[in-house]
Amino acid sequence: MVFETDYKLEEFILNTVWEDLPEKVQERAQVCFIDLMGALLIGSRSQQFDAGIKLAKSIFGKGSVAVIGSKEGFSFMGAATAMGHSSNAYDIDDGHNIIRAHPGTSFIGGILAAAYEKGISYKELLTTLVVSYETTIRMGRAIMDYYNFAHSSGTFGAVGTAAGVGRIYGFTKEQMNNVLSVSEFNAPLVPGIRSVEYPSMNKDGVPFGVMIGAIAVMETLCGFIGNKNLLESDKYRHYLNDLNDNYEIMNLYFKPYTCCRWAHPAIDSCLEIMRNNGISYKDIKEVTIHTFKGASMLSKIIPKTEDEAQYNISYPVAAAIVTGDFGLNQLTREAFENQDILVMMEKLKFKVDPEIDGKFPQRRICRAEIITYDGQRFISSECEPKGEAHENIGMDWIVEKFKRITAPVIKQDFQDYIVDIMKNQLDIPVVKIIDEVNNNL
Repeated sequence: MVFETDYKLEEFILNTVWEDLPEKVQERAQVCFIDLMGALLIGSRSQQFDAGIKLAKSIFGKGSVAVIGSKEGFSFMGAATAMGHSSNAYDIDDGHNIIRAHPGTSFIGGILAAAYEKGISYKELLTTLVVSYETTIRMGRAIMDYYNFAHSSGTFGAVGTAAGVGRIYGFTKEQMNNVLSVSEFNAPLVPGIRSVEYPSMNKDGVPFGVMIGAIAVMETLCGFIGNKNLLESDKYRHYLNDLNDNYEIMNLYFKPYTCCRWAHPAIDSCLEIMRNNGISYKDIKEVTIHTFKGASMLSKIIPKTEDEAQYNISYPVAAAIVTGDFGLNQLTREAFENQDILVMMEKLKFKVDPEIDGKFPQRRICRAEIITYDGQRFISSECEPKGEAHENIGMDWIVEKFKRITAPVIKQDFQDYIVDIMKNQLDIPVVKIIDEVNNNL
């Protein structure tokens, strides 16, 4: 490969201003932040977050930077690490079909910590979100091409974190070029498909991507020299051709359920049948899910942990059939021991449909077939996950989601209050947003 440094990406990261962004991109940035705030809020109740807090304390120490969900202060590295553990804890964050990863969660911990540390405005944070999304997704495509392997969110997020934090820190274009190179070269090469089969806190590698990206910033400040990144090569430079014209942030999907995206259409296809035909879970004798190969590979074990419940297809579908939803309340020990859910899991069958599988990953489709005890047979439409990019998700959809998923965590009056801030008060300091949230948890 031939590498050429023309600073196109670096100048985009450093020189983009809010007022120059298209209105639809501005609104999408707010939508993304509201969605990520919801993920951070419920993620602060997870075992993964507890581990992140302990790690931040033991390695990076105390400081003045706040962490959503904690009453303590941390160093920048500690805060980034802790929120890197919570943002993806419940798998409720945005995603991008082509890189098959979650861009927002992969860098929000780092840039939110830097935003608090440097006292920037909410508007500046939103602008930083945009450039981090664009950098993460484009670098993700280059990395996927280079390695010819489906890596996951933490891999790409190391670069998005470095880009966003470097912008907030006021890097020069030379420093930005260096931190992009250091973070991309040292990014964790997360084999995400293994978490599909063997779920654990490893998941998408988000905490490690955030840490590598943040460390790359610190290394750059300390004089560590990297050299060249994939987006400077002749083979992958074309991914930057449409910067400032096409915004990949508009190609994100958003998730209504706290589980792997691949299980979502299975949930919706079953709920569609039940809703349209007045069927109770008590009426169901057998369920067959016709889907794509990746979804069929998801774990089907009875979960004992939050992660085993999320990277699973049998448990989320059964829990949704019984309870009508899949959120924080379905990720508890009580839910894991719910006999109605466990019995329903035994009634589920999963079959790979060759035609449906042929449309993956551009489309993720599922069709459910339910047979009731009285011998009736019902077939759903071909369902795709809700919140896909073509739906052009806007403020109303994301606010409804935010209030639904955070209901177990914050009261309704505060939900209304903080949503109003995130929608309308662009000049407010990020410090005030985070402090208000923590004071009401």
